[in-house]
Amino acid sequence: MYKVQFPVDQSVETAVERRQAAEAARKTRIFNTRQRVMGLDLDALHKQTLEKKHSKEMERERDKDFDKLRLKHDQVLLQRDTEERKVREALHAGLTQYWNIQQRVEDSRDAGLKCGLRGVFGITIPAAELGPSSMQTFQGEDIGAAQRKREQMKQTARDLLAQRVQQERSCFEDKHRTSQLINELHERQGLTVCGSLQATEQAERLQESRRREERENLAEKWHTLTSTMMTEGWEAAVSQLQKGKPAATDMWKGISPEQLSAIYREREAQCMERQRWRDTEKNREAAWNSQLLKASGEARQEEKRTAELRRAKRIQADQFNKQLAKEQQAHQQYLDKDLYANKPTQEYFCQFNTTSR
Repeated sequence: MYKVQFPVDQSVETAVERRQAAEAARKTRIFNTRQRVMGLDLDALHKQTLEKKHSKEMERERDKDFDKLRLKHDQVLLQRDTEERKVREALHAGLTQYWNIQQRVEDSRDAGLKCGLRGVFGITIPAAELGPSSMQTFQGEDIGAAQRKREQMKQTARDLLAQRVQQERSCFEDKHRTSQLINELHERQGLTVCGSLQATEQAERLQESRRREERENLAEKWHTLTSTMMTEGWEAAVSQLQKGKPAATDMWKGISPEQLSAIYREREAQCMERQRWRDTEKNREAAWNSQLLKASGEARQEEKRTAELRRAKRIQADQFNKQLAKEQQAHQQYLDKDLYANKPTQEYFCQFNTTSR
């Protein structure tokens, strides 16, 4: 037998596919965040765009300001390096001039041997090898006084030169710091009048204190150079600018026995005070250790009690959960066996979905 092929009606399937395509297009239109226009706050978006542009502009301006500040700092550093180089050149020139004037070869002890053997016949026996019978050295003459005086003059000149260089460097640093303060004050003048006045007063007080400190330092240096401190006598240790303060007599020659005994007594008192402090620290450490041991024991006891209480609570919670499980199981058995014993028939399910949408 032959099977006849009848044409299949495709209208229903076409309609279903058309509805499915329309539903998919609708979902794509609704849930596509790039193409959806409904529900957007255009004012907020515009405001966010303006804020972003403003923030970018502020960052650009801040970067420009930072670049200017870096250039300014580089210029200041270059200027400072140039001035330091000039100071070093001046120092080297001064040292060279001092060597040429005060430390000439012609003025040395062996100049006779170095300068064309002109003093070869002036060689003498060293003073250490001469005895009383040579009638060349006598007790109390202080043979090395001239050499010691020359060394003291050289040391004084070196100290004065170092102080001068340090003073110039400190003056340069003060000028640089003062210029920075003045620049900061000029920048802050546009904010508030009160702030600018306070900043000006503070800068003036700072400059006045620095000038006063410089005057005191110069006076102290001048007193050191012109006083009898270089004689190494203990009376010269008392500074005229610091009256009433004890002098460091242990650093000077000619100390008296009373002062030496006072120093020894003070040192002994300091040693005893140090020993008492050590004993006190040892006792405090022992008390602290005992307190720590006691606290640790109490902490262990508390942890043990807490663990026991937690265990008791856990046992109680387990018993309560078991009781709840038994009650729930009994209730479920009651629902399954007693309450929901009747099964629904076919007529019960046929009463639903009897109408179309």
